[in-house]
Amino acid sequence: MTDYAARARLVERAARSGAAVAEAGFRTDIAVEEKDGKTDVVTQADRDAQREVVSTIRDEFPEDAIVGEEDDELKEVPDSGPAWIIDPIDGTNNYVRGFSVWATSVAAVVDGEPVAAANVLPALDDVYTADDASVALNGDELAVSETSDPERAVACPTIWWPRGRREEYATACREIVERFGDMRRVGCAQAALGMVASGGLEATITNVDANPWDTVAGVHMVRQAGGTVTDLDGERWRHDSIGLVASNGAVHEEALAAAQAVEDVRQG
Repeated sequence: MTDYAARARLVERAARSGAAVAEAGFRTDIAVEEKDGKTDVVTQADRDAQREVVSTIRDEFPEDAIVGEEDDELKEVPDSGPAWIIDPIDGTNNYVRGFSVWATSVAAVVDGEPVAAANVLPALDDVYTADDASVALNGDELAVSETSDPERAVACPTIWWPRGRREEYATACREIVERFGDMRRVGCAQAALGMVASGGLEATITNVDANPWDTVAGVHMVRQAGGTVTDLDGERWRHDSIGLVASNGAVHEEALAAAQAVEDVRQG
């Protein structure tokens, strides 16, 4: 088994183990703490799930760098060498409200580029997995939607605009409803990216500086499914890019224009 193959197997096992910990606290009377704002929350389940994921990874790759949302793990992806990127509960606001759309996400990267990823959504019984050749949902290989007419397409504003940037959020919604056939907001960036990979959405956009644990796994899945992911300039997206535009490729120009209009509001 190649090293990449070992990492692909481990991302799924680690994500499943963390998701099991998180699921045990779902829809229970769990304490909620605020981090950097009233809508930026964390629970003990986030911390416990991340520690479970880290422990699972350390059993096989004890020396690898780990980037994680919680605790004292790294917050930036190293440009060289192997690393793991963890979001124990992506969509914590959904989680604490009892909404089922949240994910435990694990990605393996080498020299900053993803080679494998897993997003486990236990409340939906969905598991997205991707290696260096393909992406699957519950074992069935995925491909992006073939829809090319924006007026038949569905798009999603993703990540979260802080309270002081709600004009940008409003612009994102307006741009989507004026350019596309319909809009969704799922409250979980990894789920939104998975939906682009599976064809449930044609595009998802944001102009914010997104964290790697919210994005890298899902971006890898979109690309493995044949989609396109860029920054706000239309250049290939990286873990340190500002903004994110992910699409099936066929409606990417329209999605990019929508994201650029949101950025224009930020720049005034």
